[in-house]
Order: sequence, then structure tokens, then C-alpha cells
Amino acid sequence: MPLNRRRQRETALQVLFQAELAGISGDEAFTRTVGLFGLDPKALAFARELVFGVCTHQERIDQVIVRVSREWRLERIANVDRNIIRIALFELLFRTDIPANVAVNEAIELAKAYGTEDSGRFVNGILGKVIEQLEEYRPSIEN
Repeated sequence: MPLNRRRQRETALQVLFQAELAGISGDEAFTRTVGLFGLDPKALAFARELVFGVCTHQERIDQVIVRVSREWRLERIANVDRNIIRIALFELLFRTDIPANVAVNEAIELAKAYGTEDSGRFVNGILGKVIEQLEEYRPSIEN
């Protein structure tokens, strides 16, 4: 039975955090996480999509973060906050099936649960700036 999307976002956060901290690929971190917690990979389809979406588009996502967080260099943003923002930006920029308010609210909830006291406000501030000009940040469809 698939886990709900919030739990899958939490799993994606754990995987991306681990990948960045250990300097391993998203695929390796995903496999480790599934194995460590004895999870059914089929039940984590959405988490897998998030992890691989972030990994595939990380350069573009990070460019957006740098652009809207003028006072913060990417490496100065806490690892947890940075990866929460990456997940939300993947959803906002590359997943048209997820409403913007859902992506933002879920990111804020993750930040409150896993970040610092200020993480929720920080994540909301960054994502709010992107939402103001969302179409400007979304990639154009090129074929």
C-alpha cells in the first residue's frame, strides 16, 4: 500500500539529505533508505519521482534558489532547508499536477518538522518569491 504523499515527501527529504551529506547519488541514497527502513519501493513511487526529479533538475533549481535568496549563498542555507526548497521547487516548476499552494504548504510543514525554529518562515519566504513570478521560473517546453 502506497504511503501518503506527505510521508513520501519526508522520505524524499531524508534521501536527498543523505545523498548530499554522504556525497552519494540519489539512486544510492534511495536504495539505502529503502533497505534501512525495510520499505517497499513500489509504495514509494512519488518519493522516487521527487528524488530523481530534484537530482535531474538540481542545477536549474539551485539557480532559482540563488536568484531569489540574494542575501544567502546556496551553501549557507541549512542542508535540510535547502533540500526542502529543492523538493518544493521541483514540484512548482516541473509538476503541473501539483497545485502551487499544496507544494508550498507541504514544504512549510516539512520545515517546521525537520528544520529550525526559523525554517518555516525562511522556506515560505523563498517559495513566496518564486510564486510571485512562477511562469518566469518555469522552463519553457522545447522539442
